[in-house]
Amino acid sequence: MDGDLEGVLAAVGPRLRELRRRRGTTLTDLSAATGISVSTLSRLESGQRRPTLELLLPLARAHGVQIDELVGAPETGDPRVHLRPIHRGDMTMVPLTRRAGGVQAYKLIIASGRSTPDPKTHEGYDWMYVLNGRLRVILGDRDFVMEPGEAAEFDTRVPHWFGSVDGEPVEVLSLFGPQGERAHLRARSVTRDR
Repeated sequence: MDGDLEGVLAAVGPRLRELRRRRGTTLTDLSAATGISVSTLSRLESGQRRPTLELLLPLARAHGVQIDELVGAPETGDPRVHLRPIHRGDMTMVPLTRRAGGVQAYKLIIASGRSTPDPKTHEGYDWMYVLNGRLRVILGDRDFVMEPGEAAEFDTRVPHWFGSVDGEPVEVLSLFGPQGERAHLRARSVTRDR
């Protein structure tokens, strides 16, 4: 049993390094996101530091993966995605994907109280589709309302904010990816010979 445990722990460092590299994140960026020092992160990745739950929890959260993925837990055979909502103020984000890097899918539930604009910027590209409710969007100097069935895409370096229009909750499907990565493909016509 001790050999198995040591093997599992030894494999955590390379998994952490691979996740960080796939996401294009530096040790400094990861340190800022987790509160773990750069030297501790470096020692974890190189296997010089033993991983603990206190270190793995913020790392799993920062990488957007389950702890099972960090420690290489065996698959359970259950193909369902077990959604764990993330609450950020007056918005609930339900992750619909679990892979690190690339495009991430979320269902956003925006509470009725989110009506005071506070535009923010960050790296990335977002595509949003309104499922239910009316969504007020402020994007740069534009202020508009989106109805169910409408979609928008934008560079998140542009100051943006979204919230409820009429005091009712809003449900949105959001695809978010690294800067410059568009969330959908444009179809091109194909000529078929008949």
